[in-house]
Amino acid sequence: MRHIEIRRPKIEDRAELHELFNEVITDTFHREGLSDMVNDIQIEIESKEQYLKSDLDSDGKHRFFWLGIDTCTNKIIGCIEYGPASELITACTKGELQGWIEIGTVFVHPKYQRKGIGTLLLHTMLLTLQSREIKKICLDSGYKNAQEVWKNIFGIPDYLVKDYWSKGYHHMVWKISAENTPIVFKLGYNEE
Repeated sequence: MRHIEIRRPKIEDRAELHELFNEVITDTFHREGLSDMVNDIQIEIESKEQYLKSDLDSDGKHRFFWLGIDTCTNKIIGCIEYGPASELITACTKGELQGWIEIGTVFVHPKYQRKGIGTLLLHTMLLTLQSREIKKICLDSGYKNAQEVWKNIFGIPDYLVKDYWSKGYHHMVWKISAENTPIVFKLGYNEE
């Protein structure tokens, strides 16, 4: 793994993060076979930019990001955030997780994926949530590839909404405990 620094975002990171959001979301939709959903891609990018704005405007009180920086290039190569559980999570759980905290925007630049950076970001976020004594934590995904990663880490989802997005495209939600998630040992990626 390259030399990675984890730090909080700064206002001057906005343009670079916009590029990261655009690149990761576009790549994800492509790998999911959804490249033609141009409007949905744009909506997803704009929602992540709103989350970032919420973090920067509130100094991390409403949304809270960690960034992964490649210290060799000084480039932002990943991010993760937490904030209030989304309306989607509330709907998919019939309100059971309303008021919970959601881990989201777990993005790693396509060139840096499967190198342990996502694991590092997730581990850092879980430690952050644990240190803040936040216990009602959840995570959701509608992307098939990401769902396989989350199942590997967190097991079978607590909620599965079949065919939510379209036939064969389900939505999954996990309840997470920051204290007993041995994420580093479960991923098993090659960390070269």
